[in-house]
Amino acid sequence: MARITTGTGAWAAWADAQSLLLAERAEEAETLRSVPEATVREVEAAGYFAMMVPRDLGGGGASFTEFFDVSRRLAKGCTSSAWTLSFLAMHAWLLCKFEPALQVELFADGKVPLAPAPLAPTGQAVKVDGGYRISGRWEWATGVNHADWLMVHCMEEGGGPRFCVLPIGEAVVEDVWRTAGMVATGSNTVVVEDLFVPEHRTLSALLMKFASPPGEALHPGATVNFPMSPALAIVAATPALGAAEGALETFTARMKAKVQAYSGGVKAGDMPATHLRLGEALATVRAARLIWDDAIARLEREGPLGNAMPVESLAHIRLASADIVRLANLAINTMSAAAGASSGFLTSPLQRQLRDVQMIRGHVIFDWDRATQIGGKIALGIDPSPADLL
Repeated sequence: MARITTGTGAWAAWADAQSLLLAERAEEAETLRSVPEATVREVEAAGYFAMMVPRDLGGGGASFTEFFDVSRRLAKGCTSSAWTLSFLAMHAWLLCKFEPALQVELFADGKVPLAPAPLAPTGQAVKVDGGYRISGRWEWATGVNHADWLMVHCMEEGGGPRFCVLPIGEAVVEDVWRTAGMVATGSNTVVVEDLFVPEHRTLSALLMKFASPPGEALHPGATVNFPMSPALAIVAATPALGAAEGALETFTARMKAKVQAYSGGVKAGDMPATHLRLGEALATVRAARLIWDDAIARLEREGPLGNAMPVESLAHIRLASADIVRLANLAINTMSAAAGASSGFLTSPLQRQLRDVQMIRGHVIFDWDRATQIGGKIALGIDPSPADLL
């Protein structure tokens, strides 16, 4: 298929059509514990992985608003597939912050690199001539089954945290991803032992988060200078919102058709209890959508400030992202409890949406107690700590 051009409105139609394909393949994706290869190739051909890559590197140069909208629509079909695809696209955006030499290496052939990025700093790096020698074990390498490259996070001996990029063939992938939800993400573990990484394939994580990474100067006017943490928080919350919207469609259709057991033939859609539960779910999903819209608007408005974005805005987006996931989970719980036991069959999208969003809610960024504590602390003028992940 032809690559889709940003800013034309064509992405929304593509995403809605692709979402139907994701839904058709959702059971297959769970069986594979990975996004089906046909999906990856379709998404790649459309240019989705390149959406956030600057135009001068052959990307789409899309706004975050457009990218997040496409990702939300995809998630209505299969939450864990959309999570995987959206993070692979966002990691391509992250790589545009690295050294110019790495960008030449990764993007020279016109293909956008697919690079999982388990970002917890659970590796070690030792400075040597020309680069670093790294070792470590990193969990949650989402999309690693489709990877060309890998971005890992190390603590430098005698220094600070450092991101390191390496070809996927130089890492060992441990097949450990057997989970109750988000099954298709294939978020396996990767291991590296005493591997040399050239200097140009590394970047100080402190420079990435608090200063101006070298790649930003190469792409004036692009979104590459937007701060990393709030962008990643919203992209992670977006599949949960899409799942809740998809569940709302599933539940509504189900209640229109379902005949209530032991009721003498009364349709579930005619029962006041159904009206209450559906109305409650509608209100909850609409609230999540408004919070999502507001968070994106703030990112678009203040993102050009780069890492000078005010800490109050960083905390606002962190709290909003956690709230989106909390509300999505609440809405899907409400609908699942009212949908009847047969909605638990593996052929039902509702049970998968429930499991996926419950799994998303376990992510450290969406820990509600932690997110609210950080939000309250910042509102009182107390400085954040590095563990706050702002």
